[in-house]
Amino acid sequence: MSKPETVFKIGAVRASIFQNIIEKNGQSIKLPKVVIEVRYKDKTGKWNGTNSLSINDLPKAILALQKAFEYLMERKDPGQQKGPAVSDLYG
Repeated sequence: MSKPETVFKIGAVRASIFQNIIEKNGQSIKLPKVVIEVRYKDKTGKWNGTNSLSINDLPKAILALQKAFEYLMERKDPGQQKGPAVSDLYG
């Protein structure tokens, strides 16, 4: 897996931002993706990650996702607004 552009950590919860490049009508388009993960140590002490959240993880996940959203909105390329909508890329 590629390295994330940035990671927002709230306790054991992480929201990682990746920049995927897709081709659409001969154009390369950056499409940001956010991955949410909870890190934990297993019985042997090895670090693992899961996308299954407990009730206590939910507020942390909300905050991490909010920070990821704010980061993406602040870094949005003004010229990108004239490009295709995200829904058009998957249609």
